[in-house]
Amino acid sequence: MKNLKKPLISICSVLLATAWLAPLFWLVCTALTEPTFKMTFFPNSKFTLGNVVYVWNAIPFGRYYLNTLFLVAVTFGIQFVTSTLAGYALGVMEFKGQYLVMAVIFMQIIIPNDVLITPNFMTLSEMGLTDTKLGIMLPFYGSALAIFLLRQHFKTIPRALAEAARIDGANIWQTIWQVYMPCAKPAYMSFAVISVSYHWNNYLWPLIVTNSPANRTLTVGLAIFAKSKEANMQWANVCAATLIIILPLLIAFFILQRQFMSSFVSAGIKE
Repeated sequence: MKNLKKPLISICSVLLATAWLAPLFWLVCTALTEPTFKMTFFPNSKFTLGNVVYVWNAIPFGRYYLNTLFLVAVTFGIQFVTSTLAGYALGVMEFKGQYLVMAVIFMQIIIPNDVLITPNFMTLSEMGLTDTKLGIMLPFYGSALAIFLLRQHFKTIPRALAEAARIDGANIWQTIWQVYMPCAKPAYMSFAVISVSYHWNNYLWPLIVTNSPANRTLTVGLAIFAKSKEANMQWANVCAATLIIILPLLIAFFILQRQFMSSFVSAGIKE
């Protein structure tokens, strides 16, 4: 039975990989071949980049790309700072109500973001921040998941390292930057993957908050394009638009897949 275990695992892995790659293979083939009215899994028409060029010029994808890149980068940058400080406070420092604060943060992990859409939208409306980039980013400036991950990592770092840094004259900011943050690289890498992929693919919240092309994201632009006359009722055009959106994430994954996998494996939750 033990001799059959490895082959079975290999076969299951190949089947799962094939099931995951099949839709992606069809999307790429459909986007890069001439449009036909007959849908097939394997391409039966000539290779072309005309679908991609047509889609790129049909709607302001350049503007949507800049908006999405800005939102993803700024959101993660602020989450990096706020989560590091909160994780240090909850994992290293001691104060009254510490576990109550951690319980509240843990409850935020359990509650789906979509449940908070209505109160968040009402708050932004009262603040006059609807249809703005700040309005899209503001509810995500603090991440309960990142705080939890960093707290757990910071708790595993020996106090002797921080004490040695203080003896050498380091203040609290230098201790966080030079001692705790380098030891928590797996947690930062894991959360970076989660944060970037989530905000790059987020659709419902930007759709509700934005009304103008100047602030729309790629996912909202894709949905509007799929319903517009520019799509010409062609799967090739819709697939080309989808390929334009997912291409940066695919390239990043294939280039950094080893780092992604190792970060998730080494980012185990410890107490």
